[in-house]
Amino acid sequence: MSATLLAGISRTTEPQTMLRRFLALDALTTGVNGLAYVTASGPLGRLLGIDDTLLVGLGAFLALFGAGVGYLATRRQPPRLPVKVVVEANLLWAVLSIAALTLWFEPTTAGAVWIPVQALTVAGFAVLQWSALRAAATDLGRNSSRHGRVK
Repeated sequence: MSATLLAGISRTTEPQTMLRRFLALDALTTGVNGLAYVTASGPLGRLLGIDDTLLVGLGAFLALFGAGVGYLATRRQPPRLPVKVVVEANLLWAVLSIAALTLWFEPTTAGAVWIPVQALTVAGFAVLQWSALRAAATDLGRNSSRHGRVK
């Protein structure tokens, strides 16, 4: 993904700020989704055609995951390894969502639409976060070289 496209999406040219903004957006979306699953598991379960007990468990996980991602977003320079874990977890979530849709769930029409939409959204976060992480690493290397430091 080009730096120009990332800058346009994140509304900044500073790679660390891009990364923090993408992490914060992921945290907000994931946390709100998780809280909705926990607090409205019955109605959402009926709407989506997914067991409400499963939604409570998924919601609790998402709320905690969102809090962790939010914590990373507050760091001036989010550490590379935890961000990579977030990216990989997001990709895994997207793949498992599609697998669950085709192998395990028997969703309603709303669920059959919601599951792929949220999977694509989460995969999109992973792509944005990975691209911003790479841009931040490149920028860090460039700045280290300018100041005579070795990477």
